[in-house]
Formats: sequence, structure tokens, C-alpha cells
Amino acid sequence: MLMYTRIYLCLVISLLVAFSPEECISQTNNPIGMSRQSQKITGGLSGKTINLPEVNASSANSILASQFVLNGEPVTNFAFETNKRFPDGKSFNRKFGLLIPATNTSMEYELWSIIFNNQASLEGIGLHTSNVYTPKITISNEADLESFKNQFIGGLENAVKNSALAQPEYLILGISLEHIVYGLKEIREVMNKIEIQFPYSWSTWHDAADAALKKYKAKRIGLISPFNAKGNENAKKMFEDMGYEVVATFGFSCTSLSDIAHIPDPAKEEAILKYIATPENKLDAVVQLGTNMSMTDVTEKLESKIGIPILGINAVTFWYALRENGFKDPLIKSGRLLKEF
Repeated sequence: MLMYTRIYLCLVISLLVAFSPEECISQTNNPIGMSRQSQKITGGLSGKTINLPEVNASSANSILASQFVLNGEPVTNFAFETNKRFPDGKSFNRKFGLLIPATNTSMEYELWSIIFNNQASLEGIGLHTSNVYTPKITISNEADLESFKNQFIGGLENAVKNSALAQPEYLILGISLEHIVYGLKEIREVMNKIEIQFPYSWSTWHDAADAALKKYKAKRIGLISPFNAKGNENAKKMFEDMGYEVVATFGFSCTSLSDIAHIPDPAKEEAILKYIATPENKLDAVVQLGTNMSMTDVTEKLESKIGIPILGINAVTFWYALRENGFKDPLIKSGRLLKEF
């Protein structure tokens, strides 16, 4: 009965918005409304096969001169040819779905800044942001952690469904999973539960960070984050699982997720210069965690001073998405990584 009700509603909607009933029925069986056709490319960093959904198919049926109206009446003799597919007007080279916690006010800003600062190379690159509801919960035992993970996965699933309505081609996960999930194995298990449900390829922090560190042949790293001691312990575990030696960790221990965006740049600079990238630590790279903690400006200011790369999570995760999708140009005002690799 429910299925027939949904089909009936689609038929009604089709009359109102000029969609064909067949298209609506197919969307009933395809809840994210995606065309089954896709283009296959090879990831520029991973070498994996990436399926890019066909996101321009709907315009061939919905942007037709025969449907245009002027003062409520059909338009005749409209000269522009419309009987074809049109790309997204702004995101015509690649439309990325960006998934970030609802409390995050930094990552989208940093990614758009990279795009705007590199228009010649990133023209037609667009972001569609969906918020992930992240429950506030006290984690004091394994049962609490399992409950949080299940709630988080549910929030992420809903965010993917919301993002899919804008028909992205590739997804960017703007979340530091390592501070809530212990170890690389569990992080991959969480992502596998999500990835098998949706026909998208992803840029995730654990993949992006590993790829970036390998570009610099880094072994000894220091971590800077907004997390407390437990969050840093989890993050350290993830990087150790990937084969890196974590020499030092520094956390600002923010008690509120929204407060992370308020950590001032001078405090980040002091933490890096005085406590992390010291001569005694002999680091190959500084790695920054926490997507609501902006790092691009600090990276640009300090990298030449300390002589090693600063790999900020937002820039690095975007770098991975771009390079995987074949956008290879060096980028400015984004740190060494995006300029050199």
C-alpha cells in the first residue's frame, strides 16, 4: 500500500512539475534519485576505480522550450536549443558533496577559499554541503561508545541522503573519525557500513593523510588537535596503525565542538613552534586534526619557518579529492602539499 501511495504522489507531482511518471516511479525504487549510468575513472592517488554518477541526465527532460511559459502561457518560437543535456551552471567540472558536523563553521570556508584562490585551475569545481547530526554523549564505557557510533552512522547516512538530492559526483567526509573511534581497523569498519549503501567514492581523512605523508616520505610526525588526551590517544593509534611514529601530540581540549572554531591562530602557532616542531623532536611533518579548526593561514605562515610540511586536515582531504578526480594543477595559498604534489 505504501509503495502505491508513493507512486500516486509521484504521478501528481509529475503533472505539476512536468516530470514523466516513469521517471518518478524509477525514483521510487531509487531513493537517492541517481541515474544508474556512471563514468569510470582511475583515482590519481589510490589507483582505485572511481564511479562518477551521471548527474546531468535529468536536465534533458526538464529544461525544454516546449514547457516554458510567459505570463502563464506557452512560449512559441524560443530560439535557444534546449533539447539536450546541460551541466550544472556552476559545478560543471566536478560537484563534490561535503559532509561536515552541524557544529562545523570552518571546513567549508577553507575549501571555498582554496577554490576562489585558484579559479584558473578549479573553475567549475563546486561544493554541496550537508550537515551531519553528531549527538552529544558521555563516553565512559564500551556500551556508550557503541551507542555513539550507531547514532553517528545514522546521522551520516541521513546526511548522505540529503547530499544526494543535489546529485554530487564524489563525497568528501569532513570529520575526524579517529578521535571517536579507536584505531584504523574500526574506522574502516564504520566507513564500510556507509560506503556499501551508496554508489559514491569518498575522500576520507585516514586515506588522505596517509597519501600526503607518503608524498613526503614522512616517518616521524607530531599531531596538533582541538581534542583532549583521549581524543589524541585515539588519533595517535590511527597513525601508528598506518606505520608512523607519533613523536608528540598537542590538544587544546575544547569542551564544545563549536568552540573549536574559536581557537586563535597565535595559539596554534605557539603550540607548533614551542611544543611540536622542536629541534629535539626531529619531525618529518606536523599533522593537524579536527575539521572545525582552521589551519590554512597558519600553514602558509609557518611552513617555511619550520622547514617541514604542515598537513591540515581540511586542505589535505580536499587535495586528495581533487587529485583522485584528475585535477593535477599546483594550487596556491593552500600549503606546500597542494603546491608541490
